Amino acid sequence: MIIVGIDPALAVSGYGVIQVNKNSLALIEAGIIKTQAKEALPLRLDKIYRGVLKLISDTKADCLVLEKIYSHYKHPATACILGQARGVICLAAFTAHLPFFEYSATRIKKAIVGKGLASKAQVQRMVTHTLGLKTSVSYMDVTDALALAIAHSYIVKVNPAPRAKERGFTGSGMKL
Repeated sequence: MIIVGIDPALAVSGYGVIQVNKNSLALIEAGIIKTQAKEALPLRLDKIYRGVLKLISDTKADCLVLEKIYSHYKHPATACILGQARGVICLAAFTAHLPFFEYSATRIKKAIVGKGLASKAQVQRMVTHTLGLKTSVSYMDVTDALALAIAHSYIVKVNPAPRAKERGFTGSGMKL
């Protein structure tokens, strides 16, 4: 099964694509879809839409995973902008007839690290460890996208998550 995780944003949307086989995960591709602030909004949304469609087609994805929208009441405009980016990503999945899943940030963190209030650094370390990467991913947007894909594989039991002790980590993300 090939799972695409996307961390949507208007400026930089991170993506991560993994292949799930029985009890293993492999990184296929990871990167960003970037737009420029000086570009008109419709052009930026089109760039995200076309980028996601191409990603789905190139990787022959089986499903797409996004984080559920969370908005702080003090920043409603941010939620609107994020909603626009998420909307075109959802449309791309629909256009490609690709199943779409979404999870809350706490659900993803719990699946990856073992606790829903894990830090971004803990998630990054666990993603790096789980995929056997030699170095950390430089963009947190990419790490978040990979975490979405990995967590989905655990949640739907395509590749059951090993227990924390079997992974060599505790819930804090530290080695035992």
